[in-house]
Amino acid sequence: MKEYQTITEVSGPLVFAEVDEPIGYDEIVEIETPSGETKRGQVLESESGVVAIQVFEGTEGINREASVRFLGETMKMPVTEDLLGRVLDGSGRPIDGGPDIVPDERRDIVGEAINPYSREYPEEFIQTGVSAIDGMNTLVRGQKLPIFSSSGQPHSDLALQIARQASVPEDASDEDEEDSEFAVIFGAMGITQEEANEFMQDFERTGALERSVVFMNLADDPAVERTVTPRMALTTAEYLAFDKDYHVLVILTDMTNYCEALREIGAAREEVPGRRGYPGYMYTDLAQLYERAGRIEGEEGSVTQIPILTMPSDDITHPIPDLTGYITEGQIIVDPDLNSQGVEPPINVLPSLSRLMDDGIGEGLTREDHGDVSDQLYAAYAEGEDLRDLVNIVGREALSERDNRFLDFADRFEEEFVQQGFTTDREIEETLDVGWDLLSTLPRDELNRIDEELIEEHYEDEAAEELSAD
Repeated sequence: MKEYQTITEVSGPLVFAEVDEPIGYDEIVEIETPSGETKRGQVLESESGVVAIQVFEGTEGINREASVRFLGETMKMPVTEDLLGRVLDGSGRPIDGGPDIVPDERRDIVGEAINPYSREYPEEFIQTGVSAIDGMNTLVRGQKLPIFSSSGQPHSDLALQIARQASVPEDASDEDEEDSEFAVIFGAMGITQEEANEFMQDFERTGALERSVVFMNLADDPAVERTVTPRMALTTAEYLAFDKDYHVLVILTDMTNYCEALREIGAAREEVPGRRGYPGYMYTDLAQLYERAGRIEGEEGSVTQIPILTMPSDDITHPIPDLTGYITEGQIIVDPDLNSQGVEPPINVLPSLSRLMDDGIGEGLTREDHGDVSDQLYAAYAEGEDLRDLVNIVGREALSERDNRFLDFADRFEEEFVQQGFTTDREIEETLDVGWDLLSTLPRDELNRIDEELIEEHYEDEAAEELSAD
């Protein structure tokens, strides 16, 4: 252990110290203040006899008289199956009043990249219980599917609903995977105390905490800690998935706060900024996190990611959602207009997308009519949305009976399919049945994206007749 008392500068979350021997990048540091307080940090830069240290607990109280100890190792996460049911702070220390963690091992939080050759293609259904996701933008094991929201939207409620309800249906499991268990890793970054209380009350009330590990970084915690929180969460997820054969769903909220922390550190280091002041390496940094989702050939477990981010000014072209969209396999859009109408959850299925959906649905995975129903619902709702714009110009009376049918369909789609509340857990069977109820209000000859045999089996003529009578 090397100890110095050579601090030359304190700048924001960074401390600069002179050294007389090489110090490793990412090496863990302990800084003892003159008052006797010990703070942890990590080497961010090491060159020319000077190291830059990012301090996790904030730099208050650190001055030139403080001592700096280099521990000779990188930051590690203590992992064990006993972490399930525990609540930790953003740097992996218990805050739930429970016993200290006795780890099976301590793993580097940077993780190891999955060899592309060893990756198994994601194609197994995860049921979230949310119709707008399961029916229209299906999540599969090993996928990374972000939720794009904006300030003031109920994305936290949606995150809690998914964490509470997500499961691997038995009929979607292979025979040799029936014993695989499901776990949720919840990583919160920069959230308020009120949000933290809401999360914990919901986890405890519903019993979801028993199968979850919660990492909690609050808004008044040091921003630097936010840069390690998702890595702690993903290291835990990889251990449970690939060592203990769990199917792990990782929910990270809010990635915007994570990126703001990167920008703050970059400014303190006086780096040349990229787009809108964010570091030029932000794409690489986000990819290091998102690409830790996946399945490995020969392993039972899987890591699936749902990162949640609030788009500044509701701008989907902002660097954070823009770069996230490049790396991930789709996006779920939380819509302010639907939210103002009281739709829960307010998911807009038209701009939403799951690029791996086609491989995760159908016979043997969900139901054989899943793909056709999804395509037809999407087409009919899109047409209804277009007609809403036309009604604003010419009025509803100027539209044909067919057009009025599609207008009614769009309204009912939002009221019956998307709207389900944040406490309703729908099986995929129920979601598809609701879809058929809606499609049955359209004339048969308009169902041009569904196989005729499926129409004969599921179409309800009475529904269309009742709508015509109305």
